[in-house]
Amino acid sequence: MKKIILLSLFIMFGLLAFSQDTLQKTSAVITNSRLMYRMLEPNMNLQKVQILLEERKNGQLQNGQLVIGASLISLLDYQKSNRDSKFAYLMRHPTSRNQIGKEVSEAVIHSFQLGLTGAINNWLALHAEILYDPAQSFGEGTITSLGRNQIQLIKGFVLIGDLNRFPVYGALGKMDAPFGQTGSVSPFTNTTMWHAFGGLGYGAQVGFSKWNLNATFMAVQGGAQFRALHTPVADSTSVPSLINNFTADLNYTIPISNQIRFKLGGSYMHGSAYCQDFPVTHFADCDECNPAFAGYARLDIAQRFILKGSYAQTLEVWKGTYNPSPPLDIYEAVKVSSMDIGASYLLNSKGEIKYTLSAEFSDLIAGASGSPWERQNQTVIGASALIKESSKIFVEYFYTQGYVPLNFISGSHPNAPYPAGYTPCEQGVRTFGFVAGFQLTL
Repeated sequence: MKKIILLSLFIMFGLLAFSQDTLQKTSAVITNSRLMYRMLEPNMNLQKVQILLEERKNGQLQNGQLVIGASLISLLDYQKSNRDSKFAYLMRHPTSRNQIGKEVSEAVIHSFQLGLTGAINNWLALHAEILYDPAQSFGEGTITSLGRNQIQLIKGFVLIGDLNRFPVYGALGKMDAPFGQTGSVSPFTNTTMWHAFGGLGYGAQVGFSKWNLNATFMAVQGGAQFRALHTPVADSTSVPSLINNFTADLNYTIPISNQIRFKLGGSYMHGSAYCQDFPVTHFADCDECNPAFAGYARLDIAQRFILKGSYAQTLEVWKGTYNPSPPLDIYEAVKVSSMDIGASYLLNSKGEIKYTLSAEFSDLIAGASGSPWERQNQTVIGASALIKESSKIFVEYFYTQGYVPLNFISGSHPNAPYPAGYTPCEQGVRTFGFVAGFQLTL
């Protein structure tokens, strides 16, 4: 009898263990921190359509599965400037109401993201990302004001295609525009190139990916989009209401050897953000498009060393960079351009914790030589530790030259809000600082 009871208990526990294992394998809702880190990571690899295509091709997202995850970035930050209330570091958007004086230190939640990524079948998948980012919000008031503490769906798209079966794919929704190489090698800081030309908007993508060649076209809903995309749609409005903007990107990866890969690419944007006349205000309407082009390259060696560089420029001058009021009327309108160069090195390719060093320089040129709004440069040196390919501890040193906020970049009409002949920009501004933090993803 005892043997029968023991055998029965053994069989019962075995069935329970089997059923739990089966449920875990077939569960429709799962967590996958590595996948979610790649989809939510905000500055290194920004083309999330491409990442989802790659993950699907490699079998990392099964049909009928929904991956749910979250990512939180918390920071300690110190900045010091040689001018009152002119902090040029672009990872925050300080104003005189938010940061006053020459020295600032912060302990903040930079951002919180909630991500949903799933697949219906071989041909249909989706991604949605909810963002809370009080430290980088464009909202009014201080960092504790309600206007800067909003939650938004920052990205969301449906992906159509299966690269294992057919090289053509599509995407529809709110996503990063395929233009240039706007990602960074730094563990936290976005490049000035991204701030200048990294587009985000409503639109539809179609692409081709095969033989190390990737070509992508995105039709964009015009108007003043969420970031870096702008075309006129109607008189006296900037509300996106007409599909009259687009971007196109073509890149080719040369497999020099099993360990060395070299990517070369170029892009075109029909309507950049630099189309407004004087005075310039964020997200206001403009009368005509100002297209832009970009060229970029990236060298990967043994999945440990990365060297990358890019350049982007508008085709026409930005009319708003000319101020007709003396004494600033001596500076002509110019074409807007940006460049970046960066490198990173992975110290150890094995182990649960991977250590990386990086350095990057990027700039924005938005004014004539000698003008107060001529340029702003940014240098970032960083170190990070990636834990289990999903969470990161990092520290960065940054240094900026010039102070060039795009809002009223060359000044404004008399007393609205600056007197004629005045601009908030200044070339003599120098800012340096340190940022340390955590990006934890589950």
